[in-house]
Amino acid sequence: MRFSPLVERIAGEAASAWRLHSRASKAARHDPEVILLSVGDPDLDTPKPIVDSLIQSVQAGRTHYASALGEPDLREAVAKHYQSKGFSQVTAKNVVIVPGTQNGLFAAAMCLVAAGDEIIIPEPMYVTYPGFVGSTGASVVSVSLKADNGFSLHPEDIANAITAKTRAILLNSPNNPTGAVIPKETLEEVAELCKKHDLWLLSDEVYLDLYYDQMPTSALALNNMTERTVVVSSLSKSHAMTGWRLGWIIAPEPLVAHLSNLLSSMMYGASMFIQDAAVTAFEVPNLVAEMREIYRSRRGVMIERCKAMPDLTCLEPQGGMFVMLDVRQTGLSASEFAERFYDAEKVSLLSADAFGPSAKGFLRVSLCVNEAKLHEVCDRLERFLRSLDA
Repeated sequence: MRFSPLVERIAGEAASAWRLHSRASKAARHDPEVILLSVGDPDLDTPKPIVDSLIQSVQAGRTHYASALGEPDLREAVAKHYQSKGFSQVTAKNVVIVPGTQNGLFAAAMCLVAAGDEIIIPEPMYVTYPGFVGSTGASVVSVSLKADNGFSLHPEDIANAITAKTRAILLNSPNNPTGAVIPKETLEEVAELCKKHDLWLLSDEVYLDLYYDQMPTSALALNNMTERTVVVSSLSKSHAMTGWRLGWIIAPEPLVAHLSNLLSSMMYGASMFIQDAAVTAFEVPNLVAEMREIYRSRRGVMIERCKAMPDLTCLEPQGGMFVMLDVRQTGLSASEFAERFYDAEKVSLLSADAFGPSAKGFLRVSLCVNEAKLHEVCDRLERFLRSLDA
């Protein structure tokens, strides 16, 4: 059988990163000893007011086609969310509703780049980025970030990667997998590069509200960048709504028009009843702050426990819901460590190799289980490390 060249562009190491997770997920259905820390899916239930809103919407008959760009009430709610953060330039006309951040990135890339173009992305980068860029026919130009300086971004590295083919720069802050936050000063320098070279800035901000020390800066805060900035985010992480598939794109109005045409050809709108529930999500008081504190406490457990473990270093994230474990001193590759640890202790961790060469030798550990389970994971990890020494 013959397939499109697309199937090659969306395959590769990043696409196969989930093999161990898939194996562990299957085992977890019948084995309560299995602990999944290989995916960023919160263990927390979606808050009851949001669930009740969805039920009421379904019972009210809100089960028909929605607008391709999103229901007016939700577009307005998203705009008000950003206005409350000080981004008065964002109106409902700039908001496009999509089924999750991943769909937002895919749709935006489809309208911004084409075959032969290049998108600069710092790595480690989330494993789906090469796939959605490859689907457009464009190429990823990666900029390596170094573990020894906390995977921080240096604008001169971005500048050195720009070529005549560069069309866009994609940033993710707080970063998945590293948890690193890009300082405002660095973002401003990247913005100057975008203006100088006529580039789009595509910002994945799904973890923006899950920070631990200092609030990260949104790309929407950058001066004179409104017409070339695209922000993508969702309720998945901040509101424990991963399975609801509800996200958005903040974009200049000319791009919104193109996205309308694209989404009409693809998904034709997120479900009405989910959009109604999303409006309620923005109204639940203190929810995001509570989520932030839960992950802050879980981060503390992992960091403190790992400090006492031999041949293991735990990097302290500035945001997000993951910590990175450096296992290079064990003598095992990250994938070998993950496989052997799962076989011995039934805990699935994600080898960070698929996030890029800079993450080689690291494991990404999800904080999406409660503190008691995290302590259990650390007990098993200590036992496994002793077995390696033996």
